[in-house]
Amino acid sequence: MLNGFIFDLDGTVYLGERLIPGAERIIRMLREKGKKVVFLSNKPLYTREDYAAKLTRLGIHTAPVEVVNSTFVLIRYLQKVAPGAKLFVMGELPFVAEMARSGFRLTENPDEIEYVVAAFDRTFDYRKFNIGFQAIKKGAHFIATNPDRTCPVEGGELPDCAGIIAALEATTQKKVEVVVGKPSPITAQVALEVMGLEAAECILIGDRLETDIRMGLEAGMKTALVMTGVTDLKTLETSPYRPAHVFDSIADLEGLIR
Repeated sequence: MLNGFIFDLDGTVYLGERLIPGAERIIRMLREKGKKVVFLSNKPLYTREDYAAKLTRLGIHTAPVEVVNSTFVLIRYLQKVAPGAKLFVMGELPFVAEMARSGFRLTENPDEIEYVVAAFDRTFDYRKFNIGFQAIKKGAHFIATNPDRTCPVEGGELPDCAGIIAALEATTQKKVEVVVGKPSPITAQVALEVMGLEAAECILIGDRLETDIRMGLEAGMKTALVMTGVTDLKTLETSPYRPAHVFDSIADLEGLIR
């Protein structure tokens, strides 16, 4: 029996500011059945409180503790391996502020930087690129929030963190050491800890094969792909990551609720 339902957000529960039809009904049914629900996002642009507020505004009442995003996972990771480390954060202001509030010292001095953190960043520019480049060349660790190539939005996609990772890897000739977001087992473990469940009790529902479905499979969870995000039929047919279920949208999950 499935007791935990882990939902990706962008492309699965909503697109931009539009809730995918049927999402509110499915989440309500799960909660009425006593199932645990967690929402996952690789996007570090907002806090857990922001994501909970957005879901609530769109019609799915959500508490921050039900959200796991790459910022939350990254902070937990760094607090374990390098508490109080000096960071250069290549990200947008809410993400940078969240890292500072979590006890890390932020610096733009390549001689001081211990960790270069790459994230989805629509304010990425040459200045940031050069600081990160210089710090990594001087020996700083290189980590990232998420490996996504693109982020789905209404009407298309935006380039995501993978482009920033690629730019630094190409120029420094050093590979990113850790990427904490999906499909990392680090995120899978955090989600399971938040729910207090074992992987075999859970299903991960998402729109990306190489992140959502891959992470679920490698963690030992059940998996379901929805076709409302970035995956098309051709990609599904050729992917090595095979979900147990494929649905047109989240609205079709009713059969999994027991």
